Amino acid sequence: MKHEWLIGFIGGLMIGTAALIFLVVNGRIMGVSGLIGGLIDRSGWGNGRERIVFLFGLFMVPVLWVRFIAPVETHVTNNLSLIIIAGLLVGIGSRLANGCTSGHGVCGISRFSIRSIFATAVYLMSGVIAISIFRQLLGVI
Repeated sequence: MKHEWLIGFIGGLMIGTAALIFLVVNGRIMGVSGLIGGLIDRSGWGNGRERIVFLFGLFMVPVLWVRFIAPVETHVTNNLSLIIIAGLLVGIGSRLANGCTSGHGVCGISRFSIRSIFATAVYLMSGVIAISIFRQLLGVI
């Protein structure tokens, strides 16, 4: 049996643990778009240091994992314009939904938030539609 599912499971446990620790230590929900948004619009500068440290860890753990534990095979496209467009669409979507998958999917669903459950369902449906369009119709992925 392949072990890719195990890597995803471990990643999910790490995200859930990080969300729990962030909530217990700071008393706030760990939504990455909210953490970044508070730095960009300056509304979160009162606790900017802890936001930056958390985001730094969020980006560094995968780098350290690949460097010291095991390389990870991905199936990301080499089409840079497609990656940029996808990133912008994710940013716009998280702004419209008042949160991202970490805020709604991990923290909101665990609190039984109807809004978060609906937002996560929309995220998943949008992903299925997008991959269907880009892979099957346009052939760019």
